[in-house]
Amino acid sequence: MDPVIVAGAGPVGLALSLALAAQGVPSVVLDEGTGTDDPRPARTAILRPDTAALMARLGCTTLGDEGAHWIGWRLMRRKQLMRELPLGEDAPAPLHIPQHALSRGLRSAIAGQELVRVVTGNRLDSLEQDARGVTVHTRGPGATWWRGSHLVGCDGARSTVRKLLGIRFPGRTAVERHAVAALRAELPWPGEALLHRQPPWSGGGEEVSARPLADGVWRLDWLLPSRGELVTPDALVTRLRDTLAGWCGETPPYELLDTGVYTLHHRLARRWRAGRAFLAGDAAHLLGAVGTQGLDEGLRDVSNLAWKIAEDWHHGASETLLDSYQAERRTAVAARLRAADQSLPILRGGGGLRTYMPGATRGHDTLLADGHLGHGPLGAPPAYPHSPLAPPHAGAQTAVGTSPGAPVEDVRVTAPDGTTVRLGDRLGRGLHLVVLVAPGTGVWDRRHWLTAGVMPRLAAAVTALPVRAELLVTEAYPGASAHSVLLVRPDGHLVAAFGGVRPADLYAAADAARGGSPSAPSEVRADAP
Repeated sequence: MDPVIVAGAGPVGLALSLALAAQGVPSVVLDEGTGTDDPRPARTAILRPDTAALMARLGCTTLGDEGAHWIGWRLMRRKQLMRELPLGEDAPAPLHIPQHALSRGLRSAIAGQELVRVVTGNRLDSLEQDARGVTVHTRGPGATWWRGSHLVGCDGARSTVRKLLGIRFPGRTAVERHAVAALRAELPWPGEALLHRQPPWSGGGEEVSARPLADGVWRLDWLLPSRGELVTPDALVTRLRDTLAGWCGETPPYELLDTGVYTLHHRLARRWRAGRAFLAGDAAHLLGAVGTQGLDEGLRDVSNLAWKIAEDWHHGASETLLDSYQAERRTAVAARLRAADQSLPILRGGGGLRTYMPGATRGHDTLLADGHLGHGPLGAPPAYPHSPLAPPHAGAQTAVGTSPGAPVEDVRVTAPDGTTVRLGDRLGRGLHLVVLVAPGTGVWDRRHWLTAGVMPRLAAAVTALPVRAELLVTEAYPGASAHSVLLVRPDGHLVAAFGGVRPADLYAAADAARGGSPSAPSEVRADAP
């Protein structure tokens, strides 16, 4: 069968190719560039725990050496410390890494992967679809035609794939504008991220942030008026020196590594699927105001889409399963954009009555922390409670600490071969997971508990499911009683939980999670260019 064609070799395209390979699906990555990424220390990525875990599972080799987990978060207003939050085990810290280092780590993982082929110097310029696949043409030194089972446009904000599919990309322009600098220096709060609102020194502007990277490097961002004069290099250096002096009492020694100015836009593609072609990452959405992270959402697109394409590639999938990518991910990103757009007038409105209402400042601080740290509507991992893959409610379903459609907790589990791992380690392999909550099994010899109690009946039920599934056992799961059975999708979202072994209900839930029986290939729909 033909490989999947991935247009674009940024972090999202590279991650998608690795996620497909982990599920036995070959891909061709069409890279417009030379296959290397120019170092830009000021262009960084902030990964939440779920997307950092995805990068680790895909074998990204640079997370530990070139990424930095913040040890704390603080928010200041003028001269006053408004909030201080330690980060660690109880409050997981984001991972901050230069984007070129992230891409290099993904390329290193691809170098050892036989199922991924990266073709440099190739820009896609036309595409055709039929019921069996996609044919694209590229221009460049080796201009040629490529045939693929599917096409995924990961080719950025100016996506050629999106334009060739005729998909509109409406939204808001210049939502926020920032000046940015990367420098090596000693600041008063090593390892902690700072957001300073209305700093008291002249020219401080409305807001400035300092976020640590590895090796003593910091990224500083200044919020600028959305429309204003160009920021010259001299003006940016003056702003930098004044900021450092404001924090340290005087400007400390520093090594300036990189600078820039960037503008944030909020846009959302009307459709994310057209026949056998899909959009992901910046080709599908742009966001980033008030601390939200566009790359995070692009990597969540990868997690959601990869197992669905893999299911279609190996076994054929229903239209319901393929359509669920847009239904789930577009809805989640739209909610994120809506939350950011609703927060902007409150946070950037320049005061007014809200500023003087009791608790208003605390509410503003919470909104900003949510965006920067990955909590609440602005940053938490998405749930898909209204997914087309959600099973109908059955009487045997039971409530646990995770709602249906939400990401499961990363508890320790034991596989039938006796190995004990984290639940997250079993994700991303194209398998649904069936997790039995069985207190006490951790101290039993597996020769006993595999053949005792409900295990034989549950193992038989798992074998009979209409999806490939793996049976796991855990000592405990938040909110779950003994002998609860959880069905988890390959991307780690809970399908349903049952009170006991219920083969018929488990089968029905698994059938819903795969979108029902795949239909025979049909002609590409008329609305799919």
